[in-house]
Amino acid sequence: MSTERAAVRGRFTSPQGFLLAGSFLITLGSFAVLPYMSVLLHQRLGLGLGTVGTVLAVASLIQFAGGVVAGPVAARIGLRRSMLLALGLRTAGFAAFVPGLASPALAIGALLLVSAGAALYLPANKAYLVDGSPESDRPRLLSASSSAFNAGMALGPPAAAPLVMGSPGVLFSCVAGLFAVVGVGHAFLPRDAVRPEAAEAPPPATGERRSGLSPFLVTVASVYAFMFFQHYLALYAVPRTSAGFYGMVLMGYAALLVVAQPLLAERVAALSYPAALRWGFGAMAAGMAAIAGGGHAGIAVGGVLICLGEIVLFLKNDLEALARSSAPPATVFGRQRLAAGIGAFASGVVGGQLYAAAESAGSARAFWVTVVLQCVLLPVLLLGLNRRTARGRSEPRAETAAG
Repeated sequence: MSTERAAVRGRFTSPQGFLLAGSFLITLGSFAVLPYMSVLLHQRLGLGLGTVGTVLAVASLIQFAGGVVAGPVAARIGLRRSMLLALGLRTAGFAAFVPGLASPALAIGALLLVSAGAALYLPANKAYLVDGSPESDRPRLLSASSSAFNAGMALGPPAAAPLVMGSPGVLFSCVAGLFAVVGVGHAFLPRDAVRPEAAEAPPPATGERRSGLSPFLVTVASVYAFMFFQHYLALYAVPRTSAGFYGMVLMGYAALLVVAQPLLAERVAALSYPAALRWGFGAMAAGMAAIAGGGHAGIAVGGVLICLGEIVLFLKNDLEALARSSAPPATVFGRQRLAAGIGAFASGVVGGQLYAAAESAGSARAFWVTVVLQCVLLPVLLLGLNRRTARGRSEPRAETAAG
């Protein structure tokens, strides 16, 4: 019987399989367009770089912070209808880009519409994927979802490169059509997620004690540290190697995420939260140190180590957030998106100042050394805060018992 259950857990249900395939196609379409948005707004529509930066910042804020709306919307209309609404917004947004190529105001409105759809879709997608599944299946499902999204992110930009400047209207029309087709498929999903083993979910271990670490705060810190790599590697790597090598590093990074995260999911789930922090931030610190060393080998090795740190931290944060909250999964994932947005925003602001200071001092490597120190200190601070919080909770109980 245990073998049969393991076999069932090793497969995806039809709705889950469709959602994973849809996640790949949705991200493929999105990243065929969004990475080129600054170029389109600036070069084709003539917006100033300051205006472009403001527009992209607002769009990012909507995409991340807007995730908190996903929970209430899903509670009111359901997960499937939430995804359909989100895909409708994104389809309309990408379609509006076609006439928007001649109108800056319409193009900006289209981008904000796409961002609003993204804010609503991802929490509902993840919630539908894990809804009704036993907790033991969550690492496999969430890691597979992440792999699907990362595969789309890796393939989207090169797939769109031949069209993005020469025939952007054709590109936006194709992306809008893709989203419409995927949206139609979502309409045929069951009204509620299939629950193949909800009744067989093992009860939580009575002796298990979870640390008091806040997944929200850890997610803010994790994304904050990671986005230094995401935002500033190009500035550092391209002059020291080449644009082609930088592109290869990014493709290899995405491929490693797609392959390694499902393979490591169960091991990550088995780690305690404090251990995950040490391993995750430790890998990031080692990766940033390798990048600081410079050269092709250092940058490539650094990318691999940071990828492993991302796998551990991002997956563990979502698993812990689900396990610790009694709120619906869509609400939990919405809060996690908000935490990621705060971390990304803080990293962009702090990183820009640090990189400018390092360049002014004549040593861009000093920037990466500073990031290494932060990656070392962040888990220490988070675990120290956890210990102080735990002592604060235990001391009143001890005084009461003594009295």
